[in-house]
Amino acid sequence: MTIKKTLLASVIGAAMTTAALAPAAQAETTLRMAYDADPVSLDIHEQLSGGILQLSHMTFDPLVRWTQDLEFEPRLATAWEQVDDTTMRMTLREGVEFHSGNLFTAEDVVWTVERLKRSPDFKAIFEPIASVTAVDEHTVEFTTEKPYPLLLNLATYIFPMDSQFYSGTDADGDPKDEIVKNGNSYASRHLSGTGPFEVTARQQGVRIAFERNEDYWDEASPGNVDEIVMTPISENATRVAALLSGDVDFIAPVPPNDLERIREDEDTQLVTMSGTRIILFHMNQERVEAFQDPRVRQAFAYAINQEGIADRLMKGFATPAAQFSPEGYAGHVDSLEPRYDIERAKQLMAEAGYEDGFSITMMAPNNRYVNDAKIAQAVAAMLARINVTVDLKTLPKAQYWGEYDDRVADMMMIGWHADTEDSANFHEYLTQCPDPETGAGQYNAGNYCNPELDALVAEANLEVDREARAEMLQQVEQTLYDEAAFIPLHWQDLAWASADHVNIEPVLNVMNFPYLGDLVIEEE
Repeated sequence: MTIKKTLLASVIGAAMTTAALAPAAQAETTLRMAYDADPVSLDIHEQLSGGILQLSHMTFDPLVRWTQDLEFEPRLATAWEQVDDTTMRMTLREGVEFHSGNLFTAEDVVWTVERLKRSPDFKAIFEPIASVTAVDEHTVEFTTEKPYPLLLNLATYIFPMDSQFYSGTDADGDPKDEIVKNGNSYASRHLSGTGPFEVTARQQGVRIAFERNEDYWDEASPGNVDEIVMTPISENATRVAALLSGDVDFIAPVPPNDLERIREDEDTQLVTMSGTRIILFHMNQERVEAFQDPRVRQAFAYAINQEGIADRLMKGFATPAAQFSPEGYAGHVDSLEPRYDIERAKQLMAEAGYEDGFSITMMAPNNRYVNDAKIAQAVAAMLARINVTVDLKTLPKAQYWGEYDDRVADMMMIGWHADTEDSANFHEYLTQCPDPETGAGQYNAGNYCNPELDALVAEANLEVDREARAEMLQQVEQTLYDEAAFIPLHWQDLAWASADHVNIEPVLNVMNFPYLGDLVIEEE
């Protein structure tokens, strides 16, 4: 991980008008942040996304969290031991209170994991966990059906919820713990965590305000931010202008076109990191019969100029990809490279009987990933060179994910960061045979299905020998490449920017979830 002396703001936007910014937002310990979008819900189990995970780190605490060096740091779990091949015992932090005033105990961990196992977005990740048992008030035991090498990785996604607060029914008689995708539920509107900040006001798509949890357990944290005002600013130019004019203190993401502009501004700082989030397109085999032919999928792969996109649209702020796994991941295959070759693409289309091409629909967000709409436009233009007519529609992130869940277009864009920092996670969510019951293939909008690969990944998830496991995962990547299961584009680099008195670099990480509870704002 390389950090250049430039600062990226992963924080959400501050108000752009006097109406959006309360007078208190001018205080020295108020962080005004602007993100490209705000969290879609307050229910941290409703959607597995960057926005929700950022909210989780602000208002809850995980059992353990990643450091900048990708080591495990104790948080609500203070110690752990592997009792046997299938059992891990964790000791929990004592004296921690939820925002509601309820005490945090082992029962909250048990309740949270059971809820995660029925969340449409999370249950596939937590499928290896057979049970969680409260040994006493501050000890839990995790049991897996078989040896599982990634249990601590999973613990970074366990943010214990306030089981008392979320139990019972609301005024309408609905269960408070109900998980409603893209809907309206008690948990989507109310929040009680153990984290450094509490939500004080929220208007979806406009503004969300937080204040410091006065009873926060982490007295060693250097963080001095009392309030945060997060304002979604989807337009890149407007978001950057807000930082440069002093209207906000912290922005993310920073568009590639503005990196130099921010670097040269004496009142701001920029931090950049090489990223691990893959940006890709799915080809829906259920909607388009032609996509069932591997030659057609390969033709699409050969038609896309990943290096051109990374160079011209991303201004070099991306690494062209030919596989899910970035360098350093167990499944990364060094020999796989982007395969742009228009003549080969045309040849494959002709061999498959589609020399004259066909028409498809394509959908992408326009405020979720760096230059997402422009990338989609470029891909559509490239496909025209093999006689594929594309009807492209782009949507704001808030509207896009509902459409994505319904698989409403023939090709759909998604970006994915492996939630377990492991290669298997990409396949489990993006290319595994879809199964609503288990959550497998939850974001597989291509409906690609290869049971042999699913079995191989399942086997890899039981293998504790790292070299043997890496060989299995590399075989998966090779097969996905050979069958052109999806169209990889690039790994998106990360960039945050802030006012020079906001010391953001120590709280940034390659997961792109800044630990804002530890953020220090220095005196100007």
